[in-house]
Amino acid sequence: MKNSYLKLAIFSIFCIIILSKPSHQQANRQYGFPNPKLMKAFEVLQIWKHQIISDPKKITQTWWGHDVCNYTGVYCAPTPNDPHNTTTVAGIDLNHGNIQGTLPEELGELTDLALFHINSNRFYGNIPKSFSYLKVLFEFDISNNNFTGKFPTVVLSLPSLKFLDIRFNSFKGDIPSALFDLKLDALFINNNKFSSNLPQNIGNSPVSVIVMANNNLNSCFPSSLVKMKNTLNELIITNSGLKGCLPSDIGLLDKLTVFDVSSNQLVGSLPDSMGKMKSLEQLDVANNKLSGYIPPSICALPKLENFTYSGNFFCSEPGTCLKLPSKDDRRNCIPYRPLQRSKEECAAFYKYPVDCAAAGANCPRRSPSPPPPSPPPPPVHHY
Repeated sequence: MKNSYLKLAIFSIFCIIILSKPSHQQANRQYGFPNPKLMKAFEVLQIWKHQIISDPKKITQTWWGHDVCNYTGVYCAPTPNDPHNTTTVAGIDLNHGNIQGTLPEELGELTDLALFHINSNRFYGNIPKSFSYLKVLFEFDISNNNFTGKFPTVVLSLPSLKFLDIRFNSFKGDIPSALFDLKLDALFINNNKFSSNLPQNIGNSPVSVIVMANNNLNSCFPSSLVKMKNTLNELIITNSGLKGCLPSDIGLLDKLTVFDVSSNQLVGSLPDSMGKMKSLEQLDVANNKLSGYIPPSICALPKLENFTYSGNFFCSEPGTCLKLPSKDDRRNCIPYRPLQRSKEECAAFYKYPVDCAAAGANCPRRSPSPPPPSPPPPPVHHY
């Protein structure tokens, strides 16, 4: 009997403890958190704060206390598709903070992030693989930092991504072909150390802006780019080792406003079809090995303001080019124009011209130079 009363007493005490214990939601409020999402955000941001080794603008000094929505650079909003409108961390923007540190894997637990901007800082290391959990991430900007390693392939698993900016880092190696199958609107991968050919499926991308300048692509100009004619507004691939000819049908890109392929190794002439690029405002083909005649229709484009074609081997330009608000025709082979190449240099170049049409491809070879003369026979000595 005593044992029964003892068991009943223990059970009663246990029930009292359980019933008096606050629920998970009540516990969140008790410790100052309106909901579990903000409590998780607090934990993650505190972990990140402890991985920051330099913060000269003292941005993360505001990262204390439970009200994460008041942290500098942290933005809250209702959770998408949540009937209860639960407040969550929806954006992080630490642009121009000059912060030094790494990105912890725990950042992937902020699964409601739609915006992640940390450009112009000194973050280093790799991009966490846990970012693959950020399924609603819309903008990802880690530009102008010190990230290294191969292309951060984790971005390829982000279904909502529209804006990708990884420029001015030290990423290297191949550019994955899957990048151009993403439904991006803007792509900036310039000023890294990529050293691969441009994938053949680059034309699959629906981007309006693509910048790949200052890499070592060592690639022929991709003919599939003309498939982007319905979306592409700006194309910048300067100083990237591009070679070969411009596609004859490049004029299909009639929505382009900026076309900059300067400081590459392009050869051949400017295609006549470029005269159909009616939206073009800025055209820069300087410092290549282009030659021949500049089609009059290019300089007659209705919106063209700046045409830079210096540092090539053009032998003629229409008078309409000289009337443009801004143009540069120096260091070509155009008679009667100032600051041109020497006659000897131009003659040597045109001795072995490039015929893109005859080559039937964007990567023709120049006509081969004649073989050097055979060396003279050794002298015969008579003893």
